[in-house]
Amino acid sequence: MKRHSSSAQAAGSRPEHCSLYSRRDFLHRAGALAGAAALGLKPDSHAQEKKPIPGLEPAPNDPNAAKGWQPVSDRKIRVGIVGYGVCQFGAAFGFQSHPNVEVVAVSDLVPGRCAALAKACRCEKTYSSLEELVKDDKIEAVFVATDAPSHAKHCVDVLNHGKHVACAVPAVFGSLEDAEKLLEAVKKSGRKYMMFETSCFHDDLHAMRQIYRAGGLGQLVYAEGEYYHYMDTPIDSYQGWRIGLPPQWYPTHSNAYYNCVTGGSFTEVSCLGMPSKIEHLRPANNRYQNPFGTEIALFRTSEGGTARMAVSWDTPGAGGEMGRIRGQRGSFYTKYDGLEKSLPNLKRPALPPGVSGGGHGGSHGHLMNEFVHAVLQDRQPLVDIVMALNLTVAGIVAHQSALKNGELMKIPQYKV
Repeated sequence: MKRHSSSAQAAGSRPEHCSLYSRRDFLHRAGALAGAAALGLKPDSHAQEKKPIPGLEPAPNDPNAAKGWQPVSDRKIRVGIVGYGVCQFGAAFGFQSHPNVEVVAVSDLVPGRCAALAKACRCEKTYSSLEELVKDDKIEAVFVATDAPSHAKHCVDVLNHGKHVACAVPAVFGSLEDAEKLLEAVKKSGRKYMMFETSCFHDDLHAMRQIYRAGGLGQLVYAEGEYYHYMDTPIDSYQGWRIGLPPQWYPTHSNAYYNCVTGGSFTEVSCLGMPSKIEHLRPANNRYQNPFGTEIALFRTSEGGTARMAVSWDTPGAGGEMGRIRGQRGSFYTKYDGLEKSLPNLKRPALPPGVSGGGHGGSHGHLMNEFVHAVLQDRQPLVDIVMALNLTVAGIVAHQSALKNGELMKIPQYKV
């Protein structure tokens, strides 16, 4: 695939490790961390934010979630899990509870967190880093729940060691070059790759996808997706990577309300950003020199329709991920309203006994189960590498458009 040259690539492809940063990058990072320290935050603390992170609240437990579940195999996949940071995602998706999974080993850079992850996953074996864990020949699949700037690098490392990989969002972090590297690693390895986009298994989005596939929406004329996460207090993630990040570098929760409904992509974008009044979100106080607390993108879709996708860190009020769609045969605004009279089953798939839906609208268990079944059945998972890059890269280009006052920009298209 042709390599893309842009300022997005240059800005987003810097290494994560401090020792490899330029002096300017180091100063921006130090400034961001100093700002966090001034607010009383401790590095890698789990307790800095007492209120729930928007979207992480678990859905009400469904007593009928396992009704109708049928195993697809009696084999157990041997899984390694890496990362137990501020969101504790390593254990949040329920690998340790799936009847077709054996959690072989876990890892986190911080010894105390690594021990806590091992306890949560009922696993005795630990490694000090992902780089050590991937050498374990007993492991056949790895769940990467590390810091977002390291996702692409870590997934490539897993794939290069001949293992399947699932990853938290986003697929890449601000870098078109990393998108190319990740795609090539997936193609070369022949292994499964899945990104755990949580909106994909929201009740409403799952229903939209089922109706769309059945023809009940027709071609989509318009889609809206919104991800509102009020960051009046910085979230003290690994090395401060969340502090001041460009909103559209974390676009998948909103973009899913088109990409994960249709399987399509965005082809071009015009995006506008608005400067933030929150101190730690201002460009002088974040390592990205990002001026925006909110970015609203207007996309052309691969169907020829239009989508408006919003990501905001600095607007108080109702938060989380939500969306709506309108098509030539129907629309979905909390419920279906259209021409199709015979709708398919809209209920999410049954989960194995003992596996809960979990956070992000009850999506966690469904994402994990989809990945496990894809490996067992030797098929592509729902959010495969193409969909993952379509969800992510559109936002990278959208941020570049915002920096150019809404200039209309083409978006790379991916295929395997």
